[in-house]
Amino acid sequence: MTPNLSIIIPAYNEEERIPKTLNSYLDYLKGKINFEILVIINGCTDNTLEVVKKIAQKNKEIKYVDIGKVASKGIAVTEGFKLADSELIGFVDADLATPPNAFYDLVKNIENYDAVIASRWMKNSKINKSQPLTRIIAGRSFNILVNLLFNLKLKDTQCGAKLFKKTALKDILADIGKTRWAFDVDVLYLLKRKNYKTKEIPTEWSEPGGSHVKIKTVIEMFLSIVRLRLIYSPFKFIVSIYNGIKNAI
Repeated sequence: MTPNLSIIIPAYNEEERIPKTLNSYLDYLKGKINFEILVIINGCTDNTLEVVKKIAQKNKEIKYVDIGKVASKGIAVTEGFKLADSELIGFVDADLATPPNAFYDLVKNIENYDAVIASRWMKNSKINKSQPLTRIIAGRSFNILVNLLFNLKLKDTQCGAKLFKKTALKDILADIGKTRWAFDVDVLYLLKRKNYKTKEIPTEWSEPGGSHVKIKTVIEMFLSIVRLRLIYSPFKFIVSIYNGIKNAI
């Protein structure tokens, strides 16, 4: 029997955090909806695979696949998209920054929309533990650039909890993945280009810790957005020229 909901969780070296995440989602969702959780194990060097396997043996809702080391979280999530076949398909981070009740709010709010995304920056959002100031500044600056370049009119494209109807997601699936750091923006912009409707709702969220803003990462994120904008423009040949030069070096 095909589940009504597939939740994709990308996991890279998450042996310590993912048991709490999986058990929390299992406990909350059982009895509410027919669901599955697809853990996409991405080149882990720790014991994540064995930890997930042990939980899956006791819970039929948990499935997993080890895809080897890939370039980014976005690619891992996209692999999950390919495997999922539920009417509702979403993803969430392995760190439990988004609690299960907040993810289930996406399910309750999708209604006549094609996608619904969690937002940390809407009026009624509940932030239990906030990000460091440097991450807040980088995140808000990134969002301003995204809206200037893509006119998505969304307050938070980067929150790691999103839900899609299968029909819309499968329609854009072949086009996802044109740039490493702009995965979320790419998905949301592809939906917009095909006139699918996206709803943004307030969420509950906690800063999980263990992550630090690096100047190199910030620069790469901003450049990835500019690159993505070029790809979806008459000037996409610039990206092709750049890639050609890069591969020749």
